[in-house]
Amino acid sequence: AQVQVVQDHLARIGSAATVENSERARGMVRVRYAQSEQQPLVSIIVPTRDRLDLLSVCLTTLFSNTEYSNFEVIIVDNGSEELMTMKYLKDIQQRSNVKVIRMDVPFNYAYLNNRAVEKCLGDYVLLLNNDIEFTDPDWLSEMLSWAMQPNVGCVGAKLWYPDGTLQHGGVILGIGGMAGHAHRGLSKIENGYVNRAVVHQNISAITGACLMVKRSIYDAVSGLDEQFAVAYNDIDFCLRVQAAGYQNVWTPFAEMIHHESATRRADTDPVQRARLEKEVKIMKERWGDLMQNDPAYSRNLSRVSEDF
Repeated sequence: AQVQVVQDHLARIGSAATVENSERARGMVRVRYAQSEQQPLVSIIVPTRDRLDLLSVCLTTLFSNTEYSNFEVIIVDNGSEELMTMKYLKDIQQRSNVKVIRMDVPFNYAYLNNRAVEKCLGDYVLLLNNDIEFTDPDWLSEMLSWAMQPNVGCVGAKLWYPDGTLQHGGVILGIGGMAGHAHRGLSKIENGYVNRAVVHQNISAITGACLMVKRSIYDAVSGLDEQFAVAYNDIDFCLRVQAAGYQNVWTPFAEMIHHESATRRADTDPVQRARLEKEVKIMKERWGDLMQNDPAYSRNLSRVSEDF
């Protein structure tokens, strides 16, 4: 009866989708939106600097473990110097759907992605870290099916640490004073707080390590804010998309491994600390009220830990 109620609702609003009982969460359902016959082009943007060991795994698994085929890859080379990396980037451009853009500028994640989006051809943009490893062939189809819905803004995926524990189940605002990743450290056999680790849901923000959005929405909100060179550019972007009237969605049915921040040093020196403090200050000034009242998180739950 529950499945039928949701199915009837979707039919009334004209959504081509099927509804089924969740395999993991008793009393919950999964919605599968129909794939478009047009098969829109997805532009996958991957900033990188050397670390061929990570980049090669990312791209090899992207091409071998992705069923959806209509995508282009734009590699943003931010000053690679190693000869093996340079040769790899030259060789991989032999693929018809891969191009490399060289940008020898100080690292600024927002700037690199914004310049790449200006050159992309797709109607949908996927921001992707070079330390992602793909294991689920249906990941791109799943994310695209949500991003194509008219009321949906950003779409995020379920990211695992290499040790098999959860790295990202969506971003919860206000954790630790700023933000945290929902259910970080959860095992694969756990469903999380009221099954939230295994069902698709609205979420205020998602990580830019794997984030899909319509190109039109990306342009409408003026892309990533380049004041955020390293931290919080993804959260700020999601909140601006949400403020524009769209719903951000996290789906656990697009899964991959994230070798988190393997290509970036920790913020330990004074310059890095000053940059982080500046970005925190901007976030608090811009989103201070929302950071303490995340609409996707009860105020009765923990503001200290990521386990709700």
